[in-house]
Amino acid sequence: MDFNEAAVFVKVVQAGSFSAAARQLGIPTSTISTRVARLEQRLGVTLLQRTTRRLNLTEAGALYFEHASTGLGYLLEAEAALDEARQQPQGVLKITAPADIGDALLAHLTAQIQQAYPALSMELMLTERYVDLVAEGVDAAIRTGELRDSSLIAKSLGRIQWALFASPQYLASAASIATPADLSQHQCVQFTPMGRQHWELQRASTILRVPLAGRTLVNSIGVVKSMAENGQGIALLPTFICQAAVSTGGLQPVLPDWRGQADVLHLVYPKQRFMPPKLCGFIDLAVASLKPLFSG
Repeated sequence: MDFNEAAVFVKVVQAGSFSAAARQLGIPTSTISTRVARLEQRLGVTLLQRTTRRLNLTEAGALYFEHASTGLGYLLEAEAALDEARQQPQGVLKITAPADIGDALLAHLTAQIQQAYPALSMELMLTERYVDLVAEGVDAAIRTGELRDSSLIAKSLGRIQWALFASPQYLASAASIATPADLSQHQCVQFTPMGRQHWELQRASTILRVPLAGRTLVNSIGVVKSMAENGQGIALLPTFICQAAVSTGGLQPVLPDWRGQADVLHLVYPKQRFMPPKLCGFIDLAVASLKPLFSG
């Protein structure tokens, strides 16, 4: 089946003549005539009766035109729908991020996306396991550390800087802290992925391993932060999740000249020839929203 022949036939009927159809399609009248003739030959029926003055549909031609024009209309509607989808982000966008920082990273970003693209729904997967984006049908991931899959496209968002924080109440009642060695006299709330026995702190080119005196090990950043705000000790936390608490006086930096590690942060997504609008919109907003947090 040659859809070009059917489309040309429909256009001839709609235009009322071969020459008018040729002008509208921008092709020679002879080409129009040839394609209609091929269509009639393939179907084994006469579709059009041509005279010097007018063009008439046969009974078979009228029946074929009715169905062909309807089918072509559906095709045009389908292409228009796809074209609209290419322009406007919609559907379900699946995003994954590490559970320990994903809530702090994605809560505000999700609100921005829903406001900018009301036709777009989001599904967030916060997990510590490695998610195969292609196999699990996930659109994009926010990942820390070195990338394991070179087949993914990665956009750098900067680095997550870790530093020491405690509540003003704890610092007011505890021994003073002038050097990293003084931490041995304090309760330290330990986020287990950052070390069970010691913290590694750096100032300029100097790196120290500081033994920890705390008795609490926690695998949730959110719980560690809450414990620090409740006056239960000193915590090593990502600076970006402490900004609000510092500005309101809930937390204070401790030994601000000393820092923990800096984790590389990337936005990654599978390579694909045609990027869906929902992913393009997410990438643009994510980079604009998150990159300023980690540019320092």
